[in-house]
Amino acid sequence: MIVRSFKEIEGTDRHVKSASGTWESKRIVLAKEKVGFSLHETILYAGTETSMWYANHIEAVVCTKGEAELTDRETGKTYTITPGTMYLLNGHERHTLKVKEDFHCLCVFNPPVTGREDHDENGVYPLLTEEV
Repeated sequence: MIVRSFKEIEGTDRHVKSASGTWESKRIVLAKEKVGFSLHETILYAGTETSMWYANHIEAVVCTKGEAELTDRETGKTYTITPGTMYLLNGHERHTLKVKEDFHCLCVFNPPVTGREDHDENGVYPLLTEEV
C-alpha cells in the first residue's frame, strides 16, 4: 500500500515544471510503482496556451478547478472544460488547451510516465521506461 499527499511531493523530483513555463505537475504515482498507470495533479496557468500530442500515451483528464478551452486539432471542434468535466485522449488526438483561469486537473496516463517527461517540439511526451 502506498499513501502520499501532493503536499509532501512539492519541491521534490516528482514536482515537475515545464520548460515552456505554462504548467506544473505533481506526479504522485509513477511507472516505478509498477501499477500500469501514472497519476498527476497538474496546473496550467491562466492566459497560456499549450499544444500537446500524446503519441505514446493515453491520457484521461478531470478538471477540478478553473476553466480552459480544449480544441481537438484533428477535427477543429472546441470544448469548454470546467470543474467536473473529463476528457479522454483515447485516439492520441493532437489538442490545444487555452487556459482562461488557472486550470487544475487530475491526469491519468497509460503507459505510466517516469516523472521526467516534458513536451517536445511536437507536444509529445517521449516514451521513457524505468530501469529494472
